[in-house]
Amino acid sequence: MPTGPKGERHPADVIGNAVKVMCILAGEEPEDYGDASAKNQAAADLGRKGGKKRAERMVPERSGEIAQKAAATTGHAAM
Repeated sequence: MPTGPKGERHPADVIGNAVKVMCILAGEEPEDYGDASAKNQAAADLGRKGGKKRAERMVPERSGEIAQKAAATTGHAAM
């Protein structure tokens, strides 16, 4: 079986995948989604910093454009 990026094992074909799903549903095999705490904390911290830096550097006109585009996609009226 090939392994995924975090070392989990995946069936190589469609039939193998179907068998794995049936084993999980029957309770013969544990359902493993990976560990949520295994995320890279350093990457998460950098992501938060990046958003703040982008907001600090953004000119008000560009911020307004982004807000109008978001309002148009969600169906809310722009002020």
